[in-house]
Amino acid sequence: MTALDFSTILPELVLAIYALVALMAGAYFGKDAIARPILWATVAALLVVGLYVGFADRPQQIAFFGMFTDDAFARFAKVTILVSAAAVLAMSAEYMDRHKLMRFEFPILIALASIGMMLMVSASDLLMLYMGLELQSLALYVAAAMRRDSVKSSEAGLKYFVLGSLSSGMLLYGASLVYGFSGTTSFAGIVQTVVGGQLSVGLLFGLVFLLVGLAFKVSAVPFHMWTPDVYEGAPTPVTAFFATAPKVAAMALIARLMFDAFGNVPGDWGQIIAALAAMSMFLGSVAGIGQRNIKRLMAYSSIAHMGFALVGLAAGTAFGVQSMLLYMAIYAVMNVGSFAFILSMERDGRPITDLDSLNRFAQAEPVKGFAVLFLMFSLAGVPPFLGFFAKYGVLTAAVQAGMSWLAVLGVIASVIGAFYYLRIVYYMWFGAENEGVESRMGAVQYLALIVPAALLVVGAVSMWGVDGAAARAAESLVSTVVPAEAALLPDVPGEAPAVE
Repeated sequence: MTALDFSTILPELVLAIYALVALMAGAYFGKDAIARPILWATVAALLVVGLYVGFADRPQQIAFFGMFTDDAFARFAKVTILVSAAAVLAMSAEYMDRHKLMRFEFPILIALASIGMMLMVSASDLLMLYMGLELQSLALYVAAAMRRDSVKSSEAGLKYFVLGSLSSGMLLYGASLVYGFSGTTSFAGIVQTVVGGQLSVGLLFGLVFLLVGLAFKVSAVPFHMWTPDVYEGAPTPVTAFFATAPKVAAMALIARLMFDAFGNVPGDWGQIIAALAAMSMFLGSVAGIGQRNIKRLMAYSSIAHMGFALVGLAAGTAFGVQSMLLYMAIYAVMNVGSFAFILSMERDGRPITDLDSLNRFAQAEPVKGFAVLFLMFSLAGVPPFLGFFAKYGVLTAAVQAGMSWLAVLGVIASVIGAFYYLRIVYYMWFGAENEGVESRMGAVQYLALIVPAALLVVGAVSMWGVDGAAARAAESLVSTVVPAEAALLPDVPGEAPAVE
């Protein structure tokens, strides 16, 4: 290991040191006295590291013997992850104070999970992939069961742990198959074993098991079964985190693995991802119609949206990756705003989540009502909101890649899913008179609702360079694919392998 290795991994290293120091501070000073300062310190740490990563303008760097890659693709995903995590923590502070959930462990768990996600999107080796994935997962297992006096929270943590362990086992089995048939765990080594544009049977089975393990992390059908129960049972701030940063990280990891390790056979993994996308879009859109609990509804919304993001990835092109990254960034913004409102829903000091309680809310709180309207319309993909352009991008990528059938299915699923988003708007503006919901918001939580809603409108005119950053990130990933014919050429001393 060299100084370059540590400079490349500096953001993760700084965040890890901060998490350890915060953990020791909480143990030394007492968790009740220091919980709130640690939460805000963690928000600041996440934002500072995010700014450092976002403004880092350097070429691709490889560290730790090719196991870790720092490129434009990883940096785009990391900024999205860190900003999402910081926003969720900040808007959860008042909720956790009101409902006596403020514990110093929670922001530290979020910081540790964020480190795992940063390792995931920079992984260039199956071992690094697994290490980052498990660091994220172990922190989230604990966070889901954080409310120890709640049976539902304990049940959510247990279900997530059991099913997460199953997915980790399948991912490890796939990794062992890939290693056995390629002789390496390095993505660069794996891609060079795929000659003639064809996978051996062993590598194909390994690829399938890897995708199964990762599909669980993005709640793709048929590996979505944990999502509604965990979203409903976990404390709402934890649910808000589940719905944002981990989804971005897992989707970026799938893209990294597919292009860096199996980039020569996009036809093989593209078919699998297309099937996962179609099933996720339809199940998420149809099953959400019958939900009366808004947290369970958001779970099925998440399943459907992951299906749309997978459509862009299934295209197997640079534009497909760009549209997927842009989709995930917009998806994170929409969910931060939506959960900022869900966190404020209560009656007589108790949190409530039933849809009927939203009746006529907008007439009493018109500003919040319009903000939620913008968020729901964007989630539904109604023009001219930014969510429409996110869906348009991934569907266009599918058409350009010759997958028009998948784009047609996406349009149909989007129309079906629009029902339950528009139903929320209908209840808020025209619902029957009943005992309504109180929406108590502090300044930060109010901003977390209003700012995303405004971004979804203004972003249709100008995205402030985010689309350009997504294009550069996609190009950075796709340009590293070694053509199958190049893998057959003998190595020339002193020259790098040919790259398209």
